Amino acid sequence: MCGVTRRGFLRTSAIGLTALSAGRVLGANDDIRIAFIGVRLRGPQLIGDFRKVPGVRVVAICDADSEVMAQQEEKLAAANTPVETVTDFRRILDRKDVDAVVIATPDHWHALMTVWACQAGKDVYVEKPVSHNIPEGRQMVAAARKYNRIVQAGTQNRSDIGLQAAAEFLRGGGLGKVKLARVFDNVRRESLGKADGPQPVPPTVDYDLFMGPAPLVPLRRKNLHYDWHFVWPTGTGDCGNRGVHCLDHARWMAGVETLPARVITIAGRLGYDDDGETPNSQITFFDTQPVPMLYELRSLPSAKGAKNMEAFRGIMTTMIIECDNGYLTGGRGGAEAFAPDGRLIKNFKGDSGRTHVANFIAAMRSRKREELRAELLQGHVSTAFCHLANISHLAGQHRPTTDIATAVKDQPLLAESFERLARHLQANEIDLARTPLTLGPMLAFDAEKERFSGEAGDRANALLTRAYREPFVMPERV
Repeated sequence: MCGVTRRGFLRTSAIGLTALSAGRVLGANDDIRIAFIGVRLRGPQLIGDFRKVPGVRVVAICDADSEVMAQQEEKLAAANTPVETVTDFRRILDRKDVDAVVIATPDHWHALMTVWACQAGKDVYVEKPVSHNIPEGRQMVAAARKYNRIVQAGTQNRSDIGLQAAAEFLRGGGLGKVKLARVFDNVRRESLGKADGPQPVPPTVDYDLFMGPAPLVPLRRKNLHYDWHFVWPTGTGDCGNRGVHCLDHARWMAGVETLPARVITIAGRLGYDDDGETPNSQITFFDTQPVPMLYELRSLPSAKGAKNMEAFRGIMTTMIIECDNGYLTGGRGGAEAFAPDGRLIKNFKGDSGRTHVANFIAAMRSRKREELRAELLQGHVSTAFCHLANISHLAGQHRPTTDIATAVKDQPLLAESFERLARHLQANEIDLARTPLTLGPMLAFDAEKERFSGEAGDRANALLTRAYREPFVMPERV
């Protein structure tokens, strides 16, 4: 591990913070030089996307797993793209031949890497969810603004031409007034398995760097990689993994620009006993303006032993935007508008946001963040929805099914959703008396201050951030 800390880097660098934060002035014909941080799964996909953009050069790759990095280095060499390999991200920060970083690490690293990169004068493309908690997401935005950095969130569906057309259609009153945004995230997840004690870390992994801001504790799951999504110190669960895309689509289509005034979650990890901590069954009501939003997550099949997933009006994942004169469904790849009787009104064929990275590069050249289709602030808001849902869950308590039904009976939308969730779990032969669901409190949230208030507010505010491990500490001021 490189011995330099971020603080030491800023103190000893010869060119100093002021010069760093100015960045290189890019001409129209200058190559833009990119370093990729995290190259196991999403990183290589993004490398392929960026290499297709004219005037972009991949100059370095970084990963805490030397085997993963070596594999990617070999693939790039075969494609006539030699790169430098770096284990410690901090070594990227003082390189004059890096204009931007692409961050595709585990969730708990996204914010700190983004802030440090902004301070070092780099532009940033950061994968979703952009943060691991709400306050660090706000610090990311503050850093991008202070150092005049171009920062794009990896919610690439905002560049989908079909969804762009669908949003314009709804804004123009194509289906009348929007009444409700339903969000669905139904994708099968198997058990992570149950480890019988601390597990060996692969010898190719710098575990100290892998854990970074998180506590340096023994590995207690069978698979180090990917399954970090489903434990709280490093991940945000499927709500923050897949749900952030679905929630981002829905609030875009419904015109929801700010965080909710209230949030409540009913959730649990059910159907198997494994080393995961995050919910695999979850419903969350967001009291948002101009319309409410309802998020539903299912990771179990439609019934025990079934191969298919549960659907609502034929939809298993993404959204249904209900309007006075019909409804709109869709996601990555486009959308469709329907009349109330189910007759197709209009099809919006999409392209899966294939120009998202090119949009980032174009904004780097123009230095106009308003040209970004998923500017960091949008990514922060959509990610914060996921954090709010998870906080309500973590602040909640196990409750019998009858108690939950009673608690939500005066909220018709949530009550109907809970009834369907209970039937779904019954179809999967889940004994809710033995493994009950958790009922979160209805949390009041100040969207401007990004703080909770009212009953259970103190408990929820205590869950807003984390204890950072030195030297991987989020600055209190950027």
